Amino acid sequence: MDFPAFPDAPPLLSNEEKHELSQADCSIPRYKAIIEEKTNAYNDLFHSLYPIEKLVKGLSAFFDEVLQAAWKAKGLDVEKHVSLVAVGGYGRSELHPKSDIDLLILIENETSAPKDKLEAFITFLWDINLDIGHSVRSLDECTDIAKQDITIITNLIESRTLSGPESLLGKLQVNIDTDKMWDGRSFYEAKLQEQKQRHGKYQNTAYNLEPNLKECPGGLRDMQVIDWVAKRHLHTHRLSALIDKEFLSEDEYIQIKGAVSHLWRIRWALHMIAGRKEDRLLFDHQRTLAKLFGFDDDDLKRNVERFMQGYYQSVAAIQQLNDLLLQHFEESFLSSDEKDNIEVINDRFQIANGQLEARSSSLFQDNPSCMLELYVLFGEHENIRGIRANTMRQLRDSLDLIDDDFRNNKVNTDLFLDIIASRYRLTSILRSMKHLGLLGRYLPEFGAIIGQMQHDLFHIYTVDAHTLQLIENLRRLWLAEFKQKFPISAQAIRHVPKVELLYIAGLYHDIAKGRGGDHSELGCVDAQLFCERHGLSKRDTELVIWLVRNHLFMSVTAQRKDISDPEVIWEFASYVKDQEHLDYLFILTVADINATNPTMWNSWRASLMRQLYLETKRALRRGLDSPIDAETISDEHKQRALEFIIERNVDIAEAEAIWDTIEEEYFIRSNGDEIAWNTEAIIRHRPSDKPLIAITPLGGRNFSGASKIFIYTPISEHLFAVTAAIFEQLGLTILDAKISHTSDNYTLDSFVVMDSNEADKNLYLDKQRIDLIKDTLMEQLENPSSYGSVVQRHTPRILKIFNSPSTAHFVSQPEEVWSALEVTAPDRPGLLALIGQFFMNHNIMLHKAKIATLGERVEDTFYITDDQGELISDPQRMDSICNLLKEKIDRFSQATD
Repeated sequence: MDFPAFPDAPPLLSNEEKHELSQADCSIPRYKAIIEEKTNAYNDLFHSLYPIEKLVKGLSAFFDEVLQAAWKAKGLDVEKHVSLVAVGGYGRSELHPKSDIDLLILIENETSAPKDKLEAFITFLWDINLDIGHSVRSLDECTDIAKQDITIITNLIESRTLSGPESLLGKLQVNIDTDKMWDGRSFYEAKLQEQKQRHGKYQNTAYNLEPNLKECPGGLRDMQVIDWVAKRHLHTHRLSALIDKEFLSEDEYIQIKGAVSHLWRIRWALHMIAGRKEDRLLFDHQRTLAKLFGFDDDDLKRNVERFMQGYYQSVAAIQQLNDLLLQHFEESFLSSDEKDNIEVINDRFQIANGQLEARSSSLFQDNPSCMLELYVLFGEHENIRGIRANTMRQLRDSLDLIDDDFRNNKVNTDLFLDIIASRYRLTSILRSMKHLGLLGRYLPEFGAIIGQMQHDLFHIYTVDAHTLQLIENLRRLWLAEFKQKFPISAQAIRHVPKVELLYIAGLYHDIAKGRGGDHSELGCVDAQLFCERHGLSKRDTELVIWLVRNHLFMSVTAQRKDISDPEVIWEFASYVKDQEHLDYLFILTVADINATNPTMWNSWRASLMRQLYLETKRALRRGLDSPIDAETISDEHKQRALEFIIERNVDIAEAEAIWDTIEEEYFIRSNGDEIAWNTEAIIRHRPSDKPLIAITPLGGRNFSGASKIFIYTPISEHLFAVTAAIFEQLGLTILDAKISHTSDNYTLDSFVVMDSNEADKNLYLDKQRIDLIKDTLMEQLENPSSYGSVVQRHTPRILKIFNSPSTAHFVSQPEEVWSALEVTAPDRPGLLALIGQFFMNHNIMLHKAKIATLGERVEDTFYITDDQGELISDPQRMDSICNLLKEKIDRFSQATD
């Protein structure tokens, strides 16, 4: 491949252009034209793969000349008591196409400011469309503000004079030196606290769906923190100077420069694509960037994942070195005056001032197994605060010693199992091992998923980050606060025979993501090899493999199957076989859902998982040879409902008279509390001929997140379509729907709903909201046939990015009372109402719906019959329903984009 010949330096102003722009009569259009011409030339060089460092520095130098010319044109070059100073990123001589140009106009004192000239200068910069951030301050003002504000002192550390007397900035630098303000300890601690707060805004992870490449952990700001601290303490002006001062190795310097250069190229491209300052890797930009960076084959999803994997690898490198160097600074500067407190652990390790440290500078080269022993000790000793920087660096420099012989050495496999069984800080240990590269070396299959993203809205972390989050969730179940949030999981984890098997299964459950094929089956192969290499028993190995293979089985059953059907419970219990497998799978599933996307865990999903667990537990206790039948379940639910009815002083005879009119399926699929609530509402509503609408929080006031809406009204074929459309209009998302009929032509509809915009928050409907829902439903349900349109709300930007074709197919059920139609489609406001209208237009009766929104797509199951209540089993009609529904959904999805 022939590469273009690059100029030695990016384009700056020619002497003629400098002279022209510095004239007082040079016009605004001329300035704009020259700026546009030069910036276009810089962008052309970017597309030609010109070195990004030269572009960033060159663009800064170009705007230096523009500002210097404008300063002169406004007559400020003759002023002896005012200087134009570049600060912040521009002060570092780093500028991207749409970056802010941060300026300080520094005056000697208040009386020396040429206000008219300065106002004309600033106005002129705005007129030529420069994105400037500016302040006008005297020496004393700058000094006073810098004492109080860590942001101001940081900006001034990176300042340089563009025009005017340099002595002014020199005086300011003397005023703000470390002997006057912000000594080493206070500056370091302030920047560290600032970084922690910034990381907290991004959930302390770089692995977000739409990361901010500047502010996220591992972003460009983390690199700047190192630069600021080094400049403040070591008075260095180049990162490479840290090599001479033995804070940074040459390899580390090359690694960090490469990572920063990669992020700089992405940032430059983002500014070009967006046409404005933009540091967020939004989904719509990721696709364009992937193509721009050479990922342009036919698989768009894979292209984005490959591009983002490179991004995540760069931020991981910066994050690793940020941790290492800040630790190094703390040890060298802030702890140097402390008296060493040494606690010897063994011949190889000691605790120095709370930090774990190798006792020999060649320990890992002499005994590579000590790389794992280090973390075994870290997990055994509660009083260890961290690992010394020199030990971390020595370990990282020894990673090439980890080969197949190392991995198969029984000493090392035993040590790794000891790490998995750590009493303290297991998740921190695994994250540290991952950041340093040790975990990916020891488990190459794990190394392959580092930075592996999934281009969707359901998986909000990369596979490696999700995996370690899952293990952290498992560990949290031992804490009191999480015992309250996850009571069944917390109780179950305390009774499983070997909790470390959960950690191993968690480590391997998604290990095969990104390879193509069924990752659950492919992951079983890696899990088996791990178990055999580490000497696990046959029984433990089989359990780990079973968990990896079935880690999605319980969530899919809970969310997509009719778990009120006793046949579904019996089928699930038959597969699980015993309580031990049920406990392990339940714990893993809860941890997995919360690690995939915490907003997806809400009261409704919690209730589904709890119901499936408890019903399966009951089935296992009864014995799989004695499955409970539907009639028995119906009787149990009625009996329980009677107990509630008696407590509420409701007339039993009147209640039983109502029950005699309701179809039996209602009692099978509704628990006693719900039956009693519905029955009491109907009795109190009679003899009104208006629709009955009742609303209550799901599970009572102590169970937050969702509400139940009960509707009792004469049967109408329009009813579900109308109700779904109204809920869309009111900003409510349907999670579950059950529709039952009576012999006197009434319908009992129960809906579980949540707020569409706050699905992860509590939804305690106040009286005003309840009244609005009731009034709106009442108005439309009194004449549902007149309501023929599907209400559409605005489709959020992020959903518009994803528009894959829908699917629809019938699936078999253990006991076919109704036909089950599964639909997957892009998530769009109004979709459920559209499907309800389709059922109405094609004479299809809906009896139950299971609604699951997984990121950008929905996976819904509808239990339906024909208009006579008969199963839909004719293959030709089934195909026709599926094809027509897919066509309607796809047209609707495209129309909303």
